[in-house]
Amino acid sequence: MTQHKVHSRREFIGMGGHGLGALALSSLCSPQIIAATPTRPLNKPRAKSVIWLVMNGGQSQVDTWDYKPQLAKSNGKKLEGFDNEVGFFPEKVGAIMQSPFSFKQYGQCGKWVSEIFPHTAKHVDDIAFVHSCHGKSNNHSPALFTLNTGVSRMGYPCVGSWVTWGLGSENKNLPSFVVMTDPKGRGLPKGQAQNWGAGFLPGSFQGTSLNNVGQPINDLTRSKNISGRQQRRQLDFINRLNREHQESRESNAALEARIRSFELAYRMQTAAPEVFDLKRESPSTHSLYGLDNQRCAHFARQCLTARRLVENGVRFVQLYSGGTENQKSWDGHNDIKGNHRGFADEVDQPIAALLADLKQRGMLDETLVVCGGEFGRLPIAQIGPKPGRDHNPYAFTTWFAGGGVQGGISHGETDELGLKSIVNKVTIHDLHATILHQLGADHEQLSYNINGLDVKLTGVEGARVIEEILKTSRS
Repeated sequence: MTQHKVHSRREFIGMGGHGLGALALSSLCSPQIIAATPTRPLNKPRAKSVIWLVMNGGQSQVDTWDYKPQLAKSNGKKLEGFDNEVGFFPEKVGAIMQSPFSFKQYGQCGKWVSEIFPHTAKHVDDIAFVHSCHGKSNNHSPALFTLNTGVSRMGYPCVGSWVTWGLGSENKNLPSFVVMTDPKGRGLPKGQAQNWGAGFLPGSFQGTSLNNVGQPINDLTRSKNISGRQQRRQLDFINRLNREHQESRESNAALEARIRSFELAYRMQTAAPEVFDLKRESPSTHSLYGLDNQRCAHFARQCLTARRLVENGVRFVQLYSGGTENQKSWDGHNDIKGNHRGFADEVDQPIAALLADLKQRGMLDETLVVCGGEFGRLPIAQIGPKPGRDHNPYAFTTWFAGGGVQGGISHGETDELGLKSIVNKVTIHDLHATILHQLGADHEQLSYNINGLDVKLTGVEGARVIEEILKTSRS
């Protein structure tokens, strides 16, 4: 008869503790994060894809879309009680400054729009303006990270990554998430590629950033020294080696992303050149977008490319107007008049053309267009040779068009000077929740389990879909 050793209580607890500790350590050290199954649409999607136009640097709401006649009445007066708790340059606080631009009404809705957007203003009946956007950071990098990821620090997945991870793509031969940055040598937005990174999601869901010079994607054309059959055999051999390497080790998310990227790169060589070939568009389309206009041709090419991408099943496209440095973006600390007029001249015609083109092709109803920056500007002058405006995270405008949004309306209000949002405040998480909702996803259900914690794009602070701007809630 076999004798079984009787363990003491102390030994039993010790063995159990070591076992549990080993399990925990294995989980923490594993290079492959355990993920929840991606959410599939829980409600009827109103949009198939998103085009997000980022006015990088912080577009001034009171000089563009949020008309404030009280600014002119109070021009030159001191803003009583203002201690510049939000601005970035407290030593340069000036008086209240009226907008250097005139406003007039457009459309059946009678929306007041700045003179610097004469083309986009013609589409206000298709646009829902959210004037009460409210953030927390007055610094570009954390504000941009929040706009893109919902978190003010780097390392978290951006909206495009959440969307494509959760909902997938309709075209396996193109990236599901594409990013286009300012092409005029102004550099990337502050925070750079972290703004379209996948964070802790699989690396294959990060944004694909297009080149601003030459081919939009490197090595898009197969070398003349290799045939299609040879390339396919070469890729199959590489993949077989990678899979063998992967099978003999713990699952590795980075390797899996690399294998997928090889396959996607191969497929793109067939599909992408046609999509990126703007010569296939008619001369009238080129003229509509402004490809023949030197001031806006660069952004026109990007907007037209965005339309061609979503037309071919790309899920999420993001465009950046403006680069790194202050005056090379919408960051109008100096000469707000020259800064904003210059950048508006670059984007106004292409944005209007994008809306018109999508609508004419019957695509606007299924494409959600979002436009705005990481924060707004103060209604007071920033002192300088040519006055500008300092940062203001407490009041900025974001607008939506298409994708099931009710046009011709304005939601939320700022105070009479545009200093703070006071009616129906909208957070960045609310913007994200609304985007997910229109794509058919529930922001409270779309989560990723990382080290035992279910992480969501909209965080734990609470978020709400902006129902007031949606067609379904107003019909």
